Amino acid sequence: MTLLHLAGPSALVVLLFLLSVPITWAMAIGALSFFLLNMDMIPLSNFAQEFAEGTQSISLLALPLFVLAGCIMNASGITRRLLNLADVLVGHMTGALAQMCTVLGTLLGGLTASANADAAMLAKTLGIQMAERGYSRAFAAVITSSAAIITSLIPPSIGLIVYGFLAETSIGRLFAAGVVPGLLLAAGLMVTTYFIAKKRGYKALRDKRATRAEGWQALVDGLWALSIPIVIFAGTRYGLFTTTEAGAVVVVYVLFVAVFGYREFTIRQIPEVLAEAVRDSATVMIMICAAAAFGFYLAWEQVPQAMSSWLGGITDNPLLMLLLINLVLIIIGTAIEGSAALIILTPMLLPIIDGVGIDRVHFGIVFIANLTIAGITPPVGGLMYISSMVMRVPMMDYAREVLPYLAMMALLLVILSAVPGLSLWLPNMVYGSVAVQ
Repeated sequence: MTLLHLAGPSALVVLLFLLSVPITWAMAIGALSFFLLNMDMIPLSNFAQEFAEGTQSISLLALPLFVLAGCIMNASGITRRLLNLADVLVGHMTGALAQMCTVLGTLLGGLTASANADAAMLAKTLGIQMAERGYSRAFAAVITSSAAIITSLIPPSIGLIVYGFLAETSIGRLFAAGVVPGLLLAAGLMVTTYFIAKKRGYKALRDKRATRAEGWQALVDGLWALSIPIVIFAGTRYGLFTTTEAGAVVVVYVLFVAVFGYREFTIRQIPEVLAEAVRDSATVMIMICAAAAFGFYLAWEQVPQAMSSWLGGITDNPLLMLLLINLVLIIIGTAIEGSAALIILTPMLLPIIDGVGIDRVHFGIVFIANLTIAGITPPVGGLMYISSMVMRVPMMDYAREVLPYLAMMALLLVILSAVPGLSLWLPNMVYGSVAVQ
């Protein structure tokens, strides 16, 4: 086999990345080039088959269903109620608007399932308010994009659904595993924000804490929304429905809340909401299809086996291996968008973690956290671009402001890697302990 047959598709994908071709089409074109170069051994029709095979999983049904539920919630007044709850909880703190941003990002994490959607929403609401009240625009862009990362860990996360599908791992356990790390990330963001806000004189919105009556009223007002994650956990834990079926249950439940609970959603909004959900779901699904075809090429050339042998030759210690993988992922994350890296790298890394005895659920949380942090890392961070575009912030200004948050998140990654119990405690309590896969 010629060098062109071996390296051609990979080199083509890298070239397309450098030319700013969308990740999905770069992978699809690279995969197609492989099939064209090997038509003597593999029928070209296999490209279409591999492309379509990426969708052949019942577990992936959860993705568009949770996306639809999030779209309904955004259109039904839930965000406004959660923002009021965030104000009651942290409005008295230094840098209140930035702290509210983190709290709101945490609350939305259990509802929307989309970090990109949260980044856009947070930037358009709280980000603009911060700029109007004297906060640095670059700082506002950083905190709105950073708060959106929490969505990747708090269920029902799209990233966890995709990883669970690729790794053939319980999505329910992954959902439970993401809760504690997600809350730790929120706490880290709030502590970092406090020191920055105190140094710069970013003030509180309230002179004193909200009264108990105000807190109770805000909690009751947001109770319908806050009950949604409980419905997911309770239903899957007690066998009322699977994680996939939970998506459909949540859609029905959210419609009920929107129409009869908050009464701010009408039939006229349904076409617009459906169109938004279709666009968001299609973006992820077409990427999965392209990655499936590209994954066939990687498997054919035994790239996963080669990577496994290389890393396995360095160490067989689980913690050292996980830290080494984190380092590799951070480097990759500066060049490849997180969703694409998730889909491409998961099949490559599974043999490695299985070989050294790392739990797939634990690895999934560390993996997703690492790749989503890449979303705020220049030069290709997707969350960075969304918030910077809304706030009209140059990349260099953003890059300077994001450094304290990246340092905090790097520390959190090390902690999550070194202490598996932070990820596995809740799923083991809810679903019971299982042996390492």
